[in-house]
Amino acid sequence: MNNSSCYRISPEKVFKGPNAWNESLSEIKNICKNPLILGRSSSTRSLRKKIENDLIKIGLKPKTFEIKYDCCEFDLENALSEATNNNSDAIISTGGGKVIDAGKLIADRLNIPSITVPLSAATCAGWTALSNIYTKDGSFIKDINLKTCPKLLVFDHNFIKKAPAKTLASGMADALAKWYEASLTSKNSSDGFVQQAVQMARVLRDQIFIDGYQAFNNSGSEEWVRVAEGCGLTAGLIGSIGGPLCRTAVAHPIHNGLTQLKFHEHNLHGEIVGLGIIIQLSIEEKYSDNKLAKQAKSQLISFLKKLSLPVTITELNLINHDIENLKIACEFTSLNSSEINQLGFNISSESLLEAIVETIPLGLIYN
Repeated sequence: MNNSSCYRISPEKVFKGPNAWNESLSEIKNICKNPLILGRSSSTRSLRKKIENDLIKIGLKPKTFEIKYDCCEFDLENALSEATNNNSDAIISTGGGKVIDAGKLIADRLNIPSITVPLSAATCAGWTALSNIYTKDGSFIKDINLKTCPKLLVFDHNFIKKAPAKTLASGMADALAKWYEASLTSKNSSDGFVQQAVQMARVLRDQIFIDGYQAFNNSGSEEWVRVAEGCGLTAGLIGSIGGPLCRTAVAHPIHNGLTQLKFHEHNLHGEIVGLGIIIQLSIEEKYSDNKLAKQAKSQLISFLKKLSLPVTITELNLINHDIENLKIACEFTSLNSSEINQLGFNISSESLLEAIVETIPLGLIYN
């Protein structure tokens, strides 16, 4: 018999569509009076200004705050002080996954509502009761389970369409990982929720393979709507229903390990996760009974290439990808606390390194 579990499955309300923001304003007015609007990127500043002005028009007294880094304790402490000093009664997170993670965590610590307004479809952070903590430099530290999913999620198509196409490509890679990771970690689970979440992940995978390239090239098309909502919403629902068994196996721990290295310019989350799936499939091919891993890897590489996503370690923005440097990432990935140690077969840091090195084109391997 299964043990009792507590699930944080979804936001209380979700507004989605081309007019979602305007439709959500009356609901936001019922939730708060003095919200703190959290953002980061200068490229989204004009959208945040619109959001602020719209809230003022309906009688609210919003304050804005920009974080400087990823979701790190430095920014969290400063934002917490800002929210406390302004008597903020809700946090409205506007931006990408790391801004939204920061906003959710601040709201959780202050016990006030979290309202998420994704400005890209790069991750499903706007949906989940989970935040990832990083250093100032962007190195992953840990993830934190929150008390609830956001109070309100506003997925406005007109906001999302303004984001660069590469953010949608990144979101597709991150959403695809739901299937590749969940199908590996859940194979021995008899839990109905987990089994159903895995099947949802399979359908989402198929949807992305069918519509993904058209969505990438035609913002606002019917394919774009299905894929963007799949990346930003459905992927979050899958992880929430399936729990840890439907979130991470090898691809995400590899992402966490690679963030420990130095980059010329940080890659988007999904760009690294996509490469992590390729590495995971190489490991499955060698160390598990997955007979289709080689074929699946070939299919995935072909798709990711069409989206201009990295398929080799040399295509990331790493300052140095020599063997000694990559060992650092592999050792972090293999730490005892990593989910990679919960699989049905053992994976050493040496095995990880071998799989990563296999992605390096001939002539570019440095000892």
